[in-house]
Amino acid sequence: MAKKQIVVERLSYGLYSGWKAAGKELPKIRQHTWSIPACEGIEFGYILRICKARRCTLTFTIEHPPFTGEDGKVLPAFEGSEIIPANIYTFFLGDSIWAPVEEKLGDWRLITRIDDEIVADETFHIVADEDHNFP
Repeated sequence: MAKKQIVVERLSYGLYSGWKAAGKELPKIRQHTWSIPACEGIEFGYILRICKARRCTLTFTIEHPPFTGEDGKVLPAFEGSEIIPANIYTFFLGDSIWAPVEEKLGDWRLITRIDDEIVADETFHIVADEDHNFP
């Protein structure tokens, strides 16, 4: 049997409105950009439309600059997984900036895999924000 042809399209990337993980509604794009101002509460990432991958395993990784958690230890990359629930699935992968923002400066790499194959791999640059001048 031939392997099914999974189709992945990046719909948007950059700065987003706030996102609630518990809800089903995806965040709204505010600005397409790879350069993210280091402001507390800023949400960034990308949205993918995934077709023909129902019941496949989607895994994601967020690699970030080294910073410590409350226990003083360097936090590892964030990883997670889920089973794709539908033939057409829209997926948001992102993060937000929290205090102290200075520790969050640098490159954040967001990687999405389907059945261990990379389907999206993007790097966002968190930069010092001088004037909070963004939409």
